[in-house]
Amino acid sequence: MTQNLLVGKGEKKLFILPMMANRHGLIAGATGTGKTVTLQILAENFSRIGVPVFMADVKGDLSGISKPGKEHPKITERLNTIGMTDFSFSGSPVAFWDVFGEQGHPIRTTISEMGPLLLSRLLNLNDTQTGVLTLIFRIADDDGLLLLDLKDLRSMLQYTGDNTATFTTEYGRISKASIGAIQRKLLALEDQGGDIFFGEPALNLDDFLQTNENGNGIINILAADKLMRSPRVYATFLLWLLSELFEQLPEAGDPEKPKLVFFFDEAHLLFDNAPKALQEKIELLARLIRSKGVGVYFVSQNPLDIPEEVLGQLGNRIQHALRSYTPRDQKAVRAAAQTFRTNPNLDTETVITELGVGEALISFLDQKGRPNIVERTLIRPPFSQIGSIETKERKRIIQSSLVYGFYEQSVDRESAYEMLKRRAEQALKAAPASKKKAGRKRQGIVEAMAKSAARSAGKQIATQLVRGILGSILK
Repeated sequence: MTQNLLVGKGEKKLFILPMMANRHGLIAGATGTGKTVTLQILAENFSRIGVPVFMADVKGDLSGISKPGKEHPKITERLNTIGMTDFSFSGSPVAFWDVFGEQGHPIRTTISEMGPLLLSRLLNLNDTQTGVLTLIFRIADDDGLLLLDLKDLRSMLQYTGDNTATFTTEYGRISKASIGAIQRKLLALEDQGGDIFFGEPALNLDDFLQTNENGNGIINILAADKLMRSPRVYATFLLWLLSELFEQLPEAGDPEKPKLVFFFDEAHLLFDNAPKALQEKIELLARLIRSKGVGVYFVSQNPLDIPEEVLGQLGNRIQHALRSYTPRDQKAVRAAAQTFRTNPNLDTETVITELGVGEALISFLDQKGRPNIVERTLIRPPFSQIGSIETKERKRIIQSSLVYGFYEQSVDRESAYEMLKRRAEQALKAAPASKKKAGRKRQGIVEAMAKSAARSAGKQIATQLVRGILGSILK
């Protein structure tokens, strides 16, 4: 039987039950109250029972989980208070990932895998533009044109725009103005380095589901400090990962322990200004993904950041301190207190504002899936180092990874860009000489694609000068 996971001590020691860990969870609290250390403790707990973990390192200080911690008087005092006599410092096996490929293995996906709904969210398209983008994907599928990277999508947009009369009959009206708007947003995305995210080799999610030789789950850490400069991109990227997990993993029923635990830090970004269709998708995803053996833990400053439909599905809850300075703060405190099963010996609403750093109100699910009464809890110290590791240590871990060298080399196989270019060249050769001469007066698709390829080649040379993946497009 898999061991229960000690998180801290209130009136008694409090454990997360592995068989209930895929019922999702919430870690909430104001800045500086200890959420990051709590996240670190949960991650290393899951790793020790053989459960892989994914988490984004928003502040750049989670890499220390790879290295044993060190003795400190405050840690010793906390251990004595909790009664942890078998405690020993140790690091956890980690894999570092980075969309930019700077602080970890590069993560890529293809345009097709991202899909029109999430891509529309990424580009901040309106409903009309989203509809046109969806049609573009449909036309590409029907015509056998692979959409792998940004130049594929730009070529497909241009091809559709040049042939709107043909496609309108079969697919309905396609607005050239919307195509133009999407093209402009794609160009802005590319100018900010967004092209490095789309392409191949695309991420194989099996690489997130690994254990080491000792049976410990690998903790996959995404370097997100740079990615967070574009909050919409960060949220869309993590939502894409969750969607891919849901689509690719088989049904697991009620496993003894999760297949993967996914921590979604800065969770409010997922719901901020999300269109209704996307929010419904998120709610459905949260409800169904636990049947795939995936536990999702939302990390946010305020429980009000999470929609009620999602909040109601988060069975394991850790609430750090909240401040009560404004009417909205007071509302958040009341709301947080009301989400817990009442403890007759505890004034939950008052205690939330009194908690110190490293303290939390906790309610975990029992063996029958019922929430336990809330308890004021001292969180145990982590086995690993608090704070970041040195750059040379990170590089050593990256280079010793089993996947090192695979994702570092990009691949550009034949797809929509190359196929449309070849079709255009063949059509140009088959055209009468007089039409060819007349055609030189305006730029055709071949010339446009040639220029696009030249731009892409130039960007490859100057990658380090680009301000970052998506930069300020979403400001």
